[in-house]
Amino acid sequence: MTDQSSNDPAEEIHPHKPADDREQIYFEGSPLLRGDLGRLFIFAIIAAILVAIPILAVRFHWFPARPWIWLTCDGLALICLLIPFILIRTIRYRITNYRIDYERGLLSKSIDTLELWHVEDIKFHQSLIDRLVNTGDITILSHDDTTPRLHLDGVPNPRPLFENLKQRVIAVKRQRGVIKMDTGS
Repeated sequence: MTDQSSNDPAEEIHPHKPADDREQIYFEGSPLLRGDLGRLFIFAIIAAILVAIPILAVRFHWFPARPWIWLTCDGLALICLLIPFILIRTIRYRITNYRIDYERGLLSKSIDTLELWHVEDIKFHQSLIDRLVNTGDITILSHDDTTPRLHLDGVPNPRPLFENLKQRVIAVKRQRGVIKMDTGS
């Protein structure tokens, strides 16, 4: 019998193909405002009420018309319309094939990282309105001490991302040799 192994010393040192540890980004960005239409609607109603106050006050003679009242109410209405945009921009997700980074904050920033091998379960929710605007929510349950439950709200095109995450959790656990044990409780 002939020995068919190669005489290449590099192959003897590393007999297996090296692991492909390149990180692939599945999603990076902020939630979409159209994924939170309820909050946008509430702030729009508050803004409309603030605009209507000086108009109704003049019409029904509640108090005399003063320019500062108009400017104050219109300024507050504009702020109410900007609040949902600002709140959405304070959140940022970075979802890769190995981890999820959840960044939040306006002036100061906090970032939580959830390694996919810690993930125990993934839930997907998409209401009728979410389906119409192609957004959805993904909830991740994990054994991570700092992030046991992570809500990814208003994610665009959520179903393929959900499917990719499910597959990657299985692959990463298999790659790390993580075995799920049923304790019988």
